Amino acid sequence: MRPVLSLVVALAAAPALAPAVPPAEHPVLREIVNAVSAERLKDTDTHLVGFGTRHTLSTTTLPTRGIGAARRWVKAQFEQISQDCGGCLEIITPSQVFTGPRMPKAGAEVMDVVAIQKGSDPNRYLVMTAHLDSRVTDIMNSTADAPGADDDGSGTSALIEAARVLSKYKFAATIVYSADSGEEQGLYGGKIIADYAKAHGWNVEANLNNDMIGSTHGSSGVMDNVDAHIFSEGIRDDITPKQLRRLRYNGGLVDSPSRNVARYIADLANTYIPNFHLQIMYRTDRFDRGGDHVMFNRDGYPAVRFTEVQENWQRQHQDVRMEDGVQYGDLLQYVDFGYVAKMTAANAIALASMAWAPAPPADVKIAGALTPDTTVSWQTVPNAAGYRIYWRATDAPQWQHSIYVGDVTRYVLKDRVISDWYFGVASVSTDGYESPVVFPGPAGAFQSEAEAR
Repeated sequence: MRPVLSLVVALAAAPALAPAVPPAEHPVLREIVNAVSAERLKDTDTHLVGFGTRHTLSTTTLPTRGIGAARRWVKAQFEQISQDCGGCLEIITPSQVFTGPRMPKAGAEVMDVVAIQKGSDPNRYLVMTAHLDSRVTDIMNSTADAPGADDDGSGTSALIEAARVLSKYKFAATIVYSADSGEEQGLYGGKIIADYAKAHGWNVEANLNNDMIGSTHGSSGVMDNVDAHIFSEGIRDDITPKQLRRLRYNGGLVDSPSRNVARYIADLANTYIPNFHLQIMYRTDRFDRGGDHVMFNRDGYPAVRFTEVQENWQRQHQDVRMEDGVQYGDLLQYVDFGYVAKMTAANAIALASMAWAPAPPADVKIAGALTPDTTVSWQTVPNAAGYRIYWRATDAPQWQHSIYVGDVTRYVLKDRVISDWYFGVASVSTDGYESPVVFPGPAGAFQSEAEAR
């Protein structure tokens, strides 16, 4: 994400001594990638499948079957990880009672299992989510076997493994690992953790949602264990009509904070994970479908979804059965755990990099009408050693150029006409960790509070 320009002096009014550029390579991120274990992921998913069904409305009292047993087991895994790291995780189980088309008329309780790894900065949060619940063909069938090995045992396994790996490190931002329930019944688990974040004043800089990250053999017959998708909204869900009018006129329809988080994650994953390509999808989710990250988007938080490229519909939301020689059902044998390990690693290094970086800049602005130069400005970010300005052509999907400008809050890009480019700013730590790029104006801002937009 950091193209190096050879003619920096020609592009900007540089000071007599250009600021020292922090390192761009981070060996510890490769260490994190290598620490992710496909064997552990398989073991976790095997345990999850072993509960028979994890349907949200399944039994909560049996010791080895149903959503209740699964929740208790996940909680125990977080507790063991916390014990191993000297109590670094706080574990909570927020819940709400919901009614709806896929819920009993009297309503039912939905509970998440959440582990919180506190960072040194009390104002910054990153949230990783996956949904624990499973289903079969009939959405209200809470008793039939619903293995949910891929949907979403794969994501929940990644969640627990990421917590294990990242618990070995200390971060500035707090990292939250949330195993959600009720996703299949109406994204209720995502709403629970997003509501909890809002009620407790969390400044959520990103939600990374993982839902179906283990299939490499698609219904089309194609096998692909290298590529993966990351979905993100192009325009923030909570944009005001006034902001949208300005955005439509001046540009920025593909530069929500969620989209710039997706660009950030894809750049890291494609750099640090061998034989892996994370493709940015210019949609909030798959066509007319949804996941728990949508609930974060609705509350104004940046959020993205990881998912496999090769979905297989014979294994999604299906009763387990053999029909005309075809095996149906979301079974463990169809999950590729080497692939899940790559997806888990992509989450882990993104969370680590963002958590070690300073917060994204606030109040990013650009000016330069009727001049050949563009002025970019922003507010000082605590613990930032400096800032990097990015720009790209208006028809380019990814950031193309950048310059490290040091510890300033205003910079003039010489001979960069404001109408010809899109601009953004990232904050940079002393050791070179960057925040995601922030697009100028309210539509690109990362702040979750309404008054900040």
